[in-house]
Amino acid sequence: MNVSERNPNCFSVREIIPEIQSLGIRVPGSISGRKGGAGPAEGRAFIVDGFAVHAPIAAPYVARSPYSVASLAEGDGSFRLQKDGEEIATVRVVPEPQYYGLSTEEGVSYRKIALLHGKDCLATTVIQQCVHWKTDRRCAFCGTEISMQNGQTIARKSPEQLAEVAEAAARLDGVTHIVLTSGTADPPGAEIDYLSRCVHAVKTISGLPVHVQFAPPEDPDVMETLRFAGADTVGIHIESWDLEILKRLAPAKAALGYRRYANAWRKAVGLFGSGQVSSFLIAGLGEDPRSIVRGSDVLADLGVYPFVVPLRPIPGSRMEGHTPPEPEKMKKVYESVSRVLRKKGLSAADCKAGCVSCGACSALSAYEEKRDSLTWHTARDTKELEEAFRIRRDVFVEEQQIFRESDGDAEDEISIHLVAESEGRIVGTVRVFPAADGNGHWIGGRLAVRKGFRDSRAGAGLVREAVKRVKENGCTVFTAHIQEKNVSFFRKLGWKPVGPIEIVHGHPHQLMEADLGRVWGDSL
Repeated sequence: MNVSERNPNCFSVREIIPEIQSLGIRVPGSISGRKGGAGPAEGRAFIVDGFAVHAPIAAPYVARSPYSVASLAEGDGSFRLQKDGEEIATVRVVPEPQYYGLSTEEGVSYRKIALLHGKDCLATTVIQQCVHWKTDRRCAFCGTEISMQNGQTIARKSPEQLAEVAEAAARLDGVTHIVLTSGTADPPGAEIDYLSRCVHAVKTISGLPVHVQFAPPEDPDVMETLRFAGADTVGIHIESWDLEILKRLAPAKAALGYRRYANAWRKAVGLFGSGQVSSFLIAGLGEDPRSIVRGSDVLADLGVYPFVVPLRPIPGSRMEGHTPPEPEKMKKVYESVSRVLRKKGLSAADCKAGCVSCGACSALSAYEEKRDSLTWHTARDTKELEEAFRIRRDVFVEEQQIFRESDGDAEDEISIHLVAESEGRIVGTVRVFPAADGNGHWIGGRLAVRKGFRDSRAGAGLVREAVKRVKENGCTVFTAHIQEKNVSFFRKLGWKPVGPIEIVHGHPHQLMEADLGRVWGDSL
């Protein structure tokens, strides 16, 4: 039943989900949930208007929540969700899965091997230990080893155990995908080989789509073993886009550096595809909310889904005394990030497996809107880059005959290549690169759009994206040699001529400079 059908005040999931994820739900004694451990450690999964939502139910701050549930007469697992005593919706509690009652031949409870997250996601930490756990480099929000200390799990799940539980969970409870994560091994990176063995076993026995989470490896090529093993999606989580906060709360992650994360994200997108790679961004760590939007824009441009979640303090972690961020803050963040996703062509609905597909720890999917018919972003993989070069050849070699055989040159190696995409097809491209003289001077060029799309917004969008990109890279002067016939087009976009007409590659060109004061894009 749609929330609005039972809701005279027109509460929507966009209002309800961020509020119950931050404030929690007061529940009767008949409803219990997890009390500790890694992941969404404390709380219970509910179904709200078709969305799986994991909400706190026992944390100290929940006693002050305006939200509560009361049983319905039908006794079918449905409850009246109330806010300040007023019924606003009917919700359902996700039932305990049947596989929880089973054990391996060795007597290990299936529940200690993998847990149900959301409504149909199986999740497990295959190596429940982290090399940083007993050091000051341990992430303050992490609870990796707490579950083991409490006897809720085992230190290492074997590939055979995981395959056995996955098969049972799919058969008995309709589980549709599985998340495999791990603490950082000693030496760091060794966990990827073990994760690959686990992926292969799960895929062989259960056939379930598999999502794998790990720290960015020093050599991104090792991720090829995960792809070969059958992994469908991966998560490489930076957690915060604010470096100072990362240094304070996750020093081991901060020490890896942005470049290592970026190299891993790019390689992963090339292996698994755009939208099949994700990165957690935790809200409520003390950051400026605008950093979350900026980080989401960078990630989405690479084809990485920014999985924005509110801080959920884990009992026993160094942040157990904190509270989740205010709901109104989360709503504004979700609105801004959803616009980023729309403009970059990403959607949770496209993700094959994992936290993004499950969605229970975030309200972001409820805020998603229909994607724009045209999107602009960095060329995300070899295929997109090759298509960009093909378009350039069609325009500059075949059509305009500015070049005889190829328009490629040494600047391609140092350029950021941007593309316009329409319904999954690359339809235009432009490149930007830093000038040899430095001093914040960047140069644009090779703007090319397929025939049939030149009356669309593809070309203008590429120019705007180019301006935005160079500004992000510290550009103070942005110039380009524009074919004389296109000068008026660039004038409309805020560019101005500099000097006289020149002959470049045998054709008249005008040097033009962008107005870097123009603002395009989204912010809070």
